[in-house]
Amino acid sequence: MQTMPAHAAHHDDREIETLEEFDATVSARGTLAGYRVQAVDLTDRTRELLATDTAGAVFLGCAMREDAAAKIRGDGALVFPPVPGLPFDPYRGLVYSPDELFASLAGGYEATPDALAYAWFQRTKADGDIYASMLRAVHDDSVSDALDELLSGARVVGVMGGHAMARGTEEYAGAARLGRELARAGFTVATGGGPGAMEAANLGAYAAPFGDEMLSESLELLGKAPHFTPSITQWASAAFEVRTRWPQGGRSVGIPTWFYGHEPPNAFASHIAKYFANATREDGLLARSNAGVVFLPGAAGTVQEIFDNATPNYYESRGEPTPMVLVNRVHWTEKLPAWPLLRSLAGGRSMEARIALVERIEEAPEALKRLGG
Repeated sequence: MQTMPAHAAHHDDREIETLEEFDATVSARGTLAGYRVQAVDLTDRTRELLATDTAGAVFLGCAMREDAAAKIRGDGALVFPPVPGLPFDPYRGLVYSPDELFASLAGGYEATPDALAYAWFQRTKADGDIYASMLRAVHDDSVSDALDELLSGARVVGVMGGHAMARGTEEYAGAARLGRELARAGFTVATGGGPGAMEAANLGAYAAPFGDEMLSESLELLGKAPHFTPSITQWASAAFEVRTRWPQGGRSVGIPTWFYGHEPPNAFASHIAKYFANATREDGLLARSNAGVVFLPGAAGTVQEIFDNATPNYYESRGEPTPMVLVNRVHWTEKLPAWPLLRSLAGGRSMEARIALVERIEEAPEALKRLGG
């Protein structure tokens, strides 16, 4: 099964991201000097803060009592207090979960943290406030840090494809089987985290631990709300219905963005690294797909991703080129002829042995293994 490493084992030893880690560090080390404490509620840890050396420590968005804050500032620690009235935490220590982004879905999608963060983004983007843009940048950097910790040591395969692919179609079912097969082969599936082909691949990874009939039954259930328009609420609720019926599915990653507000995140990625800046998100998704990328039929966004991925493979700026598998001959040679261009680009370079065009989704996992050597 997928090997997505346990979170806490891999991050910087000086980062504290949960109350458990805080307590363990204080009792084992007896000092917080030089530590980074990220988004941990310390209101009930006043005694510990007053009694522990915090010289050179940095507290990012940690709630605490005023006497504790005054004492640690006196020690020479830096305190960045929580920002009131924000629908997100810019200093968060972990990536999101679907339950977190879709909390309050029962009251309609508009009431969810995901929708509120998007509304805040639209409001502040329009007035060009430096403070708001700084908060977005800090948030995105925190998410990248959390994503690196999450994926440390994982073999990640990116699955790219458009948001237009509807549930209930043969294409969607194929993308889900692809995600399932990749997960069963020990890869961590990463997608753009949105609807369509992205959701299908995350669904497949979620289905990996179950018997094969679970995916067929899920596809049928989801087919009742084929698209996220007109109602995101109905679309997301159908996904949560599947998750309730088959809890504890396989893990995978979704990397969506609030930049496309028309595109909600899907609920099948167990870990969601959601960004405000689409450029950071695109680059982060491809840079982390260290075991290759499968490109399903898509439009402008998918074409952009093909060449965003081809460029570092061409210059070998991230080291050895990683496998690229394009699926559907007609789509990538006639409808949007990205394959001929990719092939000419790769000619005579080491990436030439790492690209393939296959007809059917079913051929993609085999092609990946072949190209990956």
